[in-house]
Amino acid sequence: MKAIPFEERKRVNFDHPGALEWELLAGHLRALAAGRGFEEPDYSFAEHVRTSRARPIEPAEYVIIEGLFTFHWPELRALLDTKVYVETGAGECYRRRLARDTAERGRTPESVREQYESTVRPGAEQFVYPSRRFADVVVSGEQPPEDSVAAVLRAVRSLATIRR
Repeated sequence: MKAIPFEERKRVNFDHPGALEWELLAGHLRALAAGRGFEEPDYSFAEHVRTSRARPIEPAEYVIIEGLFTFHWPELRALLDTKVYVETGAGECYRRRLARDTAERGRTPESVREQYESTVRPGAEQFVYPSRRFADVVVSGEQPPEDSVAAVLRAVRSLATIRR
């Protein structure tokens, strides 16, 4: 994407699954399942481009994959053992995005609000919220994390027992 001019990169709608490299993630998950590590690409949200940096990821007994569109692709869902959907109200999602994007990504409150209304909320309504049906467990993103962790651990243990 670096060949695309910066102003054009800023207009890419990353709130649509078509903008993401899910095949790369699927390949990384297959590598982990086969006991191989990989280099996780680094992305600059300020420049809207992948950087030259990468982070090594090694196989482990448990690997957490997170992302808004993780359940969108059937091929990707098939690679996941326990699928957790974190449900958070739209108001809280907006508040967190506003705080993060102004503090960490150099955005103005107006630009965050405009993006939220034009791409984030419609993308969530079309792609994210419906993916809840693919989850093995649903937890609250607004309750204490300990509650969600306990629910996830119960689901992992339960599903592991069923699959034996």
